[in-house]
Amino acid sequence: MKPSELAKPFVHAYPAYVPGRPIEDVAREMGLDPAAIVKLASNENAFGPSPRAVEAAKRAIEHGQLYPDGGCLALRNRLAEFHGLKPEQFVIGNGSNEIIEFLGHVFLSRGDEVVMGLPEFVMYRLVALLFGATPVEVPLVNHGNDLGALARAVTPRTKLVIVATPNNPTGTANSPEELASFIRSLPDWVICVVDEAYSDFADNPPDIRPLIREGLNVIGLRTFSKVYGLASLRVGYGYAGAELASLLDRVRQPFNVNAVAQAAAVAALDDQDFARMCARETRKGIRRLEEGFADLGLEFVPSQANFVLVRVGDGAHVFEDLQHRGIIVRPLKLYDMPEWIRVTAGTPGQNERLLGELAAVLP
Repeated sequence: MKPSELAKPFVHAYPAYVPGRPIEDVAREMGLDPAAIVKLASNENAFGPSPRAVEAAKRAIEHGQLYPDGGCLALRNRLAEFHGLKPEQFVIGNGSNEIIEFLGHVFLSRGDEVVMGLPEFVMYRLVALLFGATPVEVPLVNHGNDLGALARAVTPRTKLVIVATPNNPTGTANSPEELASFIRSLPDWVICVVDEAYSDFADNPPDIRPLIREGLNVIGLRTFSKVYGLASLRVGYGYAGAELASLLDRVRQPFNVNAVAQAAAVAALDDQDFARMCARETRKGIRRLEEGFADLGLEFVPSQANFVLVRVGDGAHVFEDLQHRGIIVRPLKLYDMPEWIRVTAGTPGQNERLLGELAAVLP
């Protein structure tokens, strides 16, 4: 029999995640110099990683023959100091999206439900489907999560409720007060997942640690891919009550986070001056993009993240035209928003180039 005949039936209909296009692919396809291409598609940190993190990564690779610390002890200890929690309250993942998969392994079975916004980071839906659960997608209101509607969508079959604040792909954020009230309102059979990937860029990010100390079923997800500029190393974490973190750690594969990533993440945490600079300059970049979009007469969603959602008419056409000019952005047809693109804040020079090229391709 062919492998396709042996595969589980759901795999044939399982949607694939489509990432932002790599610089090398666009350069080859368009006949452009890779050095002249600006990628503003994947919400990466335009200022790169901390020099301390780079040096720590170089030192770690010198011992590349050794397996990494399977328990990520040094990183969990450093995170505990940073957040004022205990090391046993952390679970480390190969990117924070792996923590979402851990949640599926531990809590989801066929017939369960996962409540989430629409649109929201597509991996929430993909993980639910992977474990045979039903994604219950609640439309956003004014491009933001409607927490009241999310609460009303909860049923006895609901196992997880996921709230991204700031939201991806819209960049909107819920206030700390309304988020805390929402989490306290959930029944005790529900785990609330708060995705905080972009919280370092928000003006007033929520703090769920008091809710964790209250014993509520809530977990925060963080990543080193954004403000810390370590996207290529794939390291993220979840923090929660010790019991919840321990359950997730049980399904974690041995050595899921490599030694280079662990060393770089610890060093990045130790260089908060650099992280604050990245956040500050990124916010300036967001304001400049929003100002530029307004000058072009374009509708945009004011952002609390490191990207801006902007309405350009034919998103796919603008995406293609910008690629030919060496600018990579994110079309949002995947999120059923064909008139919009998502633009990551870059360096000042990259932002100005984007605005100039966008003005040239708009009808």
